[in-house]
Amino acid sequence: MLDTFAPLLSLAPLIAVAIFLVGLRWPAAKAMPLAYATAVAVALIFWQLSLTQVLAASLNGLVITCTLLYIIFGAILLLNMLTESGGLSVIRRGFTNITPDRRVQVIIVAWLFGSFIEGSAGFGTPAAVCVPLLVALGFPAKSAVISGMLIQCTPVSFGAVGTPILVGVAGGLDGQPEVVQYASQLGLDDWTLLLPMIGLRVAVLHAIAGTMIPLFVVAIMTRFFGESRKFGDGLKIWKFAIFSSLAMTIPYVAIAATLGPEFPSLLGSLVGLAIVVPAAKRGFLLPAGEPWDFEAKGSWDESWNGTISSNLGEASPNLSLWKAWFPYLVIALLLVATRLPALQLGPLLKSVAFPVDPATTQNLFGTPVTIKPVQPLYLPGTVFLVACLVTVVLHRMSRAAVGRAVKRSASMLVSASVALLFAVPMVQVFLNSEQGAAGLDKMPTVLAEGVASLAGQAWPAFSALIGGLGAFVAGSNTISNMTFSLFQFGVAERIGANPIWVVALQAVGGAAGNVICVHNVVSACAVVGLVGREGDVIRITGFVFLYYILVAGVLGMCLA
Repeated sequence: MLDTFAPLLSLAPLIAVAIFLVGLRWPAAKAMPLAYATAVAVALIFWQLSLTQVLAASLNGLVITCTLLYIIFGAILLLNMLTESGGLSVIRRGFTNITPDRRVQVIIVAWLFGSFIEGSAGFGTPAAVCVPLLVALGFPAKSAVISGMLIQCTPVSFGAVGTPILVGVAGGLDGQPEVVQYASQLGLDDWTLLLPMIGLRVAVLHAIAGTMIPLFVVAIMTRFFGESRKFGDGLKIWKFAIFSSLAMTIPYVAIAATLGPEFPSLLGSLVGLAIVVPAAKRGFLLPAGEPWDFEAKGSWDESWNGTISSNLGEASPNLSLWKAWFPYLVIALLLVATRLPALQLGPLLKSVAFPVDPATTQNLFGTPVTIKPVQPLYLPGTVFLVACLVTVVLHRMSRAAVGRAVKRSASMLVSASVALLFAVPMVQVFLNSEQGAAGLDKMPTVLAEGVASLAGQAWPAFSALIGGLGAFVAGSNTISNMTFSLFQFGVAERIGANPIWVVALQAVGGAAGNVICVHNVVSACAVVGLVGREGDVIRITGFVFLYYILVAGVLGMCLA
């Protein structure tokens, strides 16, 4: 009986999130403790996990939370430093010189620059960089968060120099007999040669589904935050939006086909920036008429505003544009340098880890739970702090200005911590629910098997959905791919579908899941002081998630 209802029971924590956070619009700080309690209850009562294992999984979640808070603090601190130094005023002026049209600005910052940061670092870093930058340019905080979240789909599968494919998919398929046999049937001596083949298919699927994302971003912005509240104001820029999308996705696919999974997002976005910024300056494909802007800030709905003001005053005459942008250049260069395997800086930074002996936290308290060592020098938070130090020196900030920035950042961090202190442990209880006395597999696998049994031959239509739900819970395309890639591969072989396409659908769905991932939304809201509005954000980004999953499902049935 329990086996029959186990898939529905595994959904309980997700349903709790949907009801409290999205349906009732409770703030995450109030909703996530209840979602955590639901996950714990299901784990203890139905999966019959030991209390020790639940505590170990929760502790693992708290360690991950600390790393997230470290990244959030670094992002908030950089924003406040640049606010105090006048750097953000200069950056705002520079964007206005490109174009005053907010629709174009959001495409350049969120879609192109955000994709570059995703390709460099992943780990939710684009929101931490781009969302505050949009607020500094004069965007409402809520609009900035939604825009920053919406683009976290197409570039994500190749984020952090290909980690979701090279670590996630590879970790899930690693050396499994059926995978090795399938590769051998294709004439491949090494099963890892399947990874570039999967990566190319992922790029093709993303290029098709992702082509509309910049247009969705501007249309949603004008519908919910424009003076006339019309999708049409965003749709007027459709030619430029599609052009900007193709400027990234065409080289993105070409790079996946020639260089492999490491560089599609990283280099594709750079090519896109090089094409789109000059085009925007010349008004290429932009509609005639007045540039679109938000209404006066005094007319904004109160729910749009975060605790960071975009009233930055006049730009400092002594601060040049290159100096204002230099901290962001430092971030980009350091992220790329530390993630490129050829430079070997990553392993050097990872060598500094706590605890020093990984065995200390392996199979914690005799459970299957293992806490990975924290590598502080490798985390994006450290890169942000280095950029903050560069800002202090280069912008010649006073001690008083630095003190104000640090104090304000610490205060904002506290408001974000409550939600994450429950959201991430909930995820870890969900993921680490194997080996209970009930004899059930872990909750994500039980859920996937339940969907697979219902879908049958139509499974490719649902492959991306499973990947998306995995990322929604785990907050990571990499973890979703690692959890479900072998399962997807096996189901594909059983129903006679192409397993390479089905695993690619998993990776695409896992990327799309990032737009609704709770702790990513909490982090994005935190960096602009919009804590408490997380449910409102997911109610909007959820529609784009559904679009992405539906397109991927249709493509899956046609191709797989």
